[in-house]
Amino acid sequence: MVSLSQVTVSFGGFNLFNDVSLLVAPKERVGLVGKNGAGKSTLLKLIIGEMPPSSGEISVPRDLAIGYLPQQMDVANSRSVIDETMTAFSDILKLTKDIKKISKEIEQRTDYESEEYAELINSLAEKSERFSLLGGESLDAKAEVTLTGLGFKRTDFSRPTSEFSGGWRMRIELAKILLREPNILLLDEPTNHLDIESIGWFEDYLKAYSGALILISHDRAFLDNVTDRTIELSLGRAYDYKVPYSKYVELRNERRQQQLAAYKNQQKQIGETKEFIERFRYKATKANQVQSRIKQLEKLDIIEIDDEDNSALNIRFPEAPRAGDLVVKVNDVSKAYGSNTVFSDANFDILRGEKVAFVGRNGEGKTTLSKIIIGEIDYQGELKIGHNVSIGYFAQNQDELMNPNNTVLETIDRVAVGEIRTKIRDILGAFLFRGEDVDKRVSVLSGGERNRLAMVKLMLQPYNLLVLDEPTNHLDMRSKDILKEALINFKGTVIVVSHDREFLDGLVSKVYEFRDGNVKEHLGGIYNFLEKRKLENLKELETRKEAERSEKSNSGISNRKQEWLNRKEQDRIIRKVTSQIEKVETKINTLEEQIAEKDTILCNPANACINDDFFAEYEALKTKLNKTMHKWEQLHYELDILQEED
Repeated sequence: MVSLSQVTVSFGGFNLFNDVSLLVAPKERVGLVGKNGAGKSTLLKLIIGEMPPSSGEISVPRDLAIGYLPQQMDVANSRSVIDETMTAFSDILKLTKDIKKISKEIEQRTDYESEEYAELINSLAEKSERFSLLGGESLDAKAEVTLTGLGFKRTDFSRPTSEFSGGWRMRIELAKILLREPNILLLDEPTNHLDIESIGWFEDYLKAYSGALILISHDRAFLDNVTDRTIELSLGRAYDYKVPYSKYVELRNERRQQQLAAYKNQQKQIGETKEFIERFRYKATKANQVQSRIKQLEKLDIIEIDDEDNSALNIRFPEAPRAGDLVVKVNDVSKAYGSNTVFSDANFDILRGEKVAFVGRNGEGKTTLSKIIIGEIDYQGELKIGHNVSIGYFAQNQDELMNPNNTVLETIDRVAVGEIRTKIRDILGAFLFRGEDVDKRVSVLSGGERNRLAMVKLMLQPYNLLVLDEPTNHLDMRSKDILKEALINFKGTVIVVSHDREFLDGLVSKVYEFRDGNVKEHLGGIYNFLEKRKLENLKELETRKEAERSEKSNSGISNRKQEWLNRKEQDRIIRKVTSQIEKVETKINTLEEQIAEKDTILCNPANACINDDFFAEYEALKTKLNKTMHKWEQLHYELDILQEED
């Protein structure tokens, strides 16, 4: 499907890639990993043609539909949410206009026996068939399912996109990409814009997705759940592992041990060779041997070692000053902005040493309550901070509080106290500040680098309550592991707002869910909570259906009539979808027969002179079959939903 052959990318004499070759086949699920700056995003840009390679070849079929979501992009803000989302169906909407236009023209004609009339009828039939095959009857339902899955409420659909943050508008762009049903998805950190519930929905979507996937992510659980192949970019090369991320980590460590052993062996050989050269350089009887050894050294391909794995470092927060047993008491706390109530009547206690998570959909009040706890915004109700509690807060704008004229090392050196001062460079290295990076001024750092530096700074100060709002944003796997281990060993209290399940797993023992204006306490870890949440969602669905049945049974004749009309409409839709399934199944059978015929031709040795047109038609048939199978799966999914509602 997509192939790179000996691709090299150079910037100012530096090779980001060097002779990288790889092939991504249909339906493959690839996780693209590597340290920051390894070239992951660049690789996606090469595939979509946004930038050319310095050398080598990139092969992408012309008719391949690509869905590409970069980390940052310009997003539209001139329509409503639903109108912007529906632009994903531009081809189908054009078909709709064409069908209406042709239908109107047919109605106005009376030359039923003419060739022009027959052409119109044929064109209408062809466009109607294509409209049906593309699922034109269920566009609104598809858009609604996708938007709600990505966290939008139905009341959001009519709101202008300009009212939403950049992160929410990125969700709209993601919805549009998914609704176009491309052959391959190229996703660069898609979970940065999603909350924990949306990520769960997105995982289920990708598991059922029939196309290929290349995914860049620092979310370990997300990678494990949706990919089955891992490509690591390191030192300009691509290392291919036919396993999910966690298994790849094990294999990578094994590879690094092998690298170290080979490196040490080579260095020993180099040392011995140099010693021989120096020892016999001026002896005429050894001249030929000396020259031979010198040439050996010149031709030697020096083994390179991947960056050292700093995750083994034992980094700890400073000893937390002792606080009272009660750290935070929240009693009937509410917050509203004008008529918009974010949450109300929140009640809970956080005790010394507890580590808790604030989770829920974006906009439900997680950050708001965090800011209430640190005293940054006002509220209604009573909130008490316990005796001798000192609070350290990490927020998205924390990087703005640092002096832009200080260097990275100066920023940390000024806040580090005690024994930890001896480990400053190790800690900075663990958070990807190495070598000359520590001498960079804060003013020239990227947003991600500033966030990492702010996290390092927070780790060095003696607090006994840490309130961390999305602390893993912009951190790679290794840095997240470092931070998680440090928080586990921290003796104080931790409140963390996060959607990173792997980060929260094993760290928190209590979850506060922000949902529909309420704050609900769940005992147990993050995966316990997610399992309970799934069960509760099923119970809510059953309760809603039961209430609807009860309401219908207790209503009068007019409601019974409406129920009869609703059922009649429901039956009509079910029959329509069933008919579509039958048509698609017929199409599948036809395509499979055509492919089988070509397989027979290919297997016959007498047909050695098959031309390129044959193979192009063969590949086109297989592509069409894949799309038709995907359509068949979608229709069955819609039918299941309709029958459940029935």
